[in-house]
Amino acid sequence: MCGRYQFTAEQCVELQEIVQEVQRRCGKGAWTPGEIRPSLKAPVLVERQGGVEADLMRWGFQTQKSLIINARSESAEEKPLFRDSVQTRRCVIPASGFYEWNADKQKYLFRLPDAQALYLAGIYDQRQDECCYCILTTEANESVRETHPRMPVVLRREEVDGWIMEPEAFRRLLKKIPPQLLATAEDNQTSIW
Repeated sequence: MCGRYQFTAEQCVELQEIVQEVQRRCGKGAWTPGEIRPSLKAPVLVERQGGVEADLMRWGFQTQKSLIINARSESAEEKPLFRDSVQTRRCVIPASGFYEWNADKQKYLFRLPDAQALYLAGIYDQRQDECCYCILTTEANESVRETHPRMPVVLRREEVDGWIMEPEAFRRLLKKIPPQLLATAEDNQTSIW
């Protein structure tokens, strides 16, 4: 579930501003926009000094057994791996869309119909001296369900600050009905990794 997402900023002012902030902070060659895969570095929005800022983190919590890239929103507060992060280290992953594959291995790109950027609810942690993040998932709504039973928790721009900085807002946002998305079929692909 949500094993890749897209970050392209060419036609989106919101995402261009995030790219510029990350480049100022981390340098021009610190990451590459495009299709973001697990274990790659990508921009995330986090709370810093009372405001929301862009930073660069690696996608996935590395454990002794595997790389954990997603966390179920319904149970994340109960799981020791995610509990502290959900309560105190929430982040938002900016994207232009996310990918899902159906049972026939057909790849689909999901986007908001009325915006060029969407924001994925996430959590972060420090692992092996590096900040890393996981995407929170929820039960798919009708716009995604035919392709996959789960989807990322999708936020709109106006919900970003609340998710990151307001202790009670994040619980409400976890329970909200996800927005309807548009799906576009991509080229056939036989593997998601």
